[in-house]
Amino acid sequence: MPAATPPPRPLIIRLRNWVGDVTLGVPTLQRLADAGYAPQLLGKGWARDLLAGHGWPVHVLAKTLPERVRQLRALRRDAGALDPGFERRLNAVCFPYSLSSALEMRLAGLRAIGHAHEGRSLLLGRSVTRQRGRHELEVYWHLGSALLGADAALPVSIDLRLTAAHREQARALREQHGVKPGYIVICPFAGGTWAKQDKTWPEFAAFAADELRALGRDLLVCPGPGEEALADTHFAGVTQLRGVGLGAYAALLADAGLMISNDTGPGHMAAAVGAPLLSVLGPSDPALWRAWGPSVRIVQGTPSWPQRAQVLAQATAMLRPA
Repeated sequence: MPAATPPPRPLIIRLRNWVGDVTLGVPTLQRLADAGYAPQLLGKGWARDLLAGHGWPVHVLAKTLPERVRQLRALRRDAGALDPGFERRLNAVCFPYSLSSALEMRLAGLRAIGHAHEGRSLLLGRSVTRQRGRHELEVYWHLGSALLGADAALPVSIDLRLTAAHREQARALREQHGVKPGYIVICPFAGGTWAKQDKTWPEFAAFAADELRALGRDLLVCPGPGEEALADTHFAGVTQLRGVGLGAYAALLADAGLMISNDTGPGHMAAAVGAPLLSVLGPSDPALWRAWGPSVRIVQGTPSWPQRAQVLAQATAMLRPA
């Protein structure tokens, strides 16, 4: 007789709020799924498209604390109906470090594992000391190890999965805009700061107009909400693809000849799909936040931004044949 299929083990997982953080968490999410858990993810609306290739349900996070508690209670109720042992074990993962995210889990009656931070240990089912001075992917991986009760070697790559629909959307965009193979994608945007310093390379616009244009490749930029004006003003000669979903964006990156990016989410996406990524860093600490994977090269100046000649030399060496 064939062995009985074990019942699903639902695991409610609160994602972080930034594209780069969610991307760096993918190996840990996949590790938990491979271990027999059935992830139920809560996050920003864009996370559903970004993670669609993995098949995990993504519930769009409600806006207010009371709404989030009700949302978590509903997920807890559904999970308990599927798994009789749900209430007797750690049944949630809290990736964010905020006090509010742990409080929501506690008010919903969930036994969550998360990092000890901001006095939230009493709210969690189990708190884990955050490893300082470690790359953020390693921090998430260590949290997964604590839940599973076993360590494992760090992943070499992230391996973000793409759907056939994402690949078709990317193909249609390239055809619509007449983009030839071997194109270069640039991401001259960056949210937030590092040590109160801007993370956007000040030479990016001039570099795109001069050095990159001279390479003879099509140049693409995919501005996100609020980035369109900067693209219009400083990158007028670059093919601009607006309103591209993150899944299609990842598929565009997977087929690119090269991506050049600041320290920002799309750079992490490029690395996650194995695209050649040239990460131009200024104040950011690559030991903590570099894009992860074997296709990544970092160019960083001393003490701050690199020179355009340095970036061009790396870009030329990395560029895939057209």
